[in-house]
Amino acid sequence: MENDLRKITLFVCLVALCASAPALAQNAAPCSDERARQLDFWLGEWDLTWQGGEGTNEITRRFGDCVIEENFSGNMPAGLFIGHSVSVYSTALEQWRQTWVDSQGSYLVFTGGIGEDGVMRLRGESTLKPDGRTQDTRMSWLNVEGDSLDWHWEQSFDGGETWSMVWLIHYQRR
Repeated sequence: MENDLRKITLFVCLVALCASAPALAQNAAPCSDERARQLDFWLGEWDLTWQGGEGTNEITRRFGDCVIEENFSGNMPAGLFIGHSVSVYSTALEQWRQTWVDSQGSYLVFTGGIGEDGVMRLRGESTLKPDGRTQDTRMSWLNVEGDSLDWHWEQSFDGGETWSMVWLIHYQRR
């Protein structure tokens, strides 16, 4: 009798497990959304060049492929500049979110995505400069090819009506 009870209990557990499998499949991880793959072109190991400097950037997926992690290192006139970012796609907000920190003490937050022009852009939070002006910043990935791309860092002092180039980095895949 005790053996029959174990068999029935095991059978009920197996049926419950099989019945829950479709529900688990329907609740796929948010990072499985195809939009969470929009930055995959950026993944890899890169050699970087810009006017007056050079560096490297390593972009990987982490934490179950849900987070894109960036590790930047560059030779600047003032010395070695190191930065780190994490980027995730928020299905709730339907946009990308990035947090950047670096060896100069910066902590920057960006949001954005692919615009109507097909360009991936992330825009930073507005900051008040010492002279009283409000500065907006954004980054854009342009001229994306299999083994190269250009990354633009721009600023605006008129609420984003016009943008001026601050830093253009050319990426070449290793």
